[in-house]
Amino acid sequence: MSLHDDAVLVLKAYESQEELRQTYLDHLAAHPDGMWKACGAGHLTASALVIDAEQGRVLLTLHRKLRMWLQMGGHCEPQDVSLAAAALREATEESGIPGLTLLAGGPVRLDRHPIPAPCHWHLDVQYAAVAPPGSTQAISDESLDLRWFPYDAVAEVADESVVRLLEATRARL
Repeated sequence: MSLHDDAVLVLKAYESQEELRQTYLDHLAAHPDGMWKACGAGHLTASALVIDAEQGRVLLTLHRKLRMWLQMGGHCEPQDVSLAAAALREATEESGIPGLTLLAGGPVRLDRHPIPAPCHWHLDVQYAAVAPPGSTQAISDESLDLRWFPYDAVAEVADESVVRLLEATRARL
C-alpha cells in the first residue's frame, strides 16, 4: 500500500472535523502528488504533540524558520509507510526522544494552515506521542529550542492550533 493510499484510508476512517476531512480527501483525489512537498497546491504533513501525561506537560519546539512554539512534525518522506509512521519519525527526530509511542485511536485532529509560496498550504494530520518516563530531549537542526510546558502554560506561548491539539489530546487521554 502506498503512503497516498494509507492517507486516504486514514482520512476516510477519521470521524470528526468532517468538512476539513473532506477537503483533505478532495485534495488527494485532485493531486496524485498531494502527499509530497513538491505539490504546489499544498500537501499533507504529519505531526505529533509529544506529551508527558504523568507530569502534565508537553514538549514544544521553537521552529527555526517560523520562530513559533509548535508540535513536532513535517513533510512525509518516501520511506514512510503511513501517516502515523511519518508523524512518529518526525516527533522522534525533532525531539531526540527514543521510544515515543503514538496515542491509540489514530489522528487526534486535522489542521489546515497557509505557508509561504511555492507550497501555499499544509494539510496537517495531527497525532499525539507519549514520551517514556524519564525522557530527555535533544534539540535538532530544525529547532532553535525545545522545552517542556505544563498544560496550562501552552496557551501563553503557542498559537490556537497547538492549543486545540492539546485540548483534543487531553480529551483522548
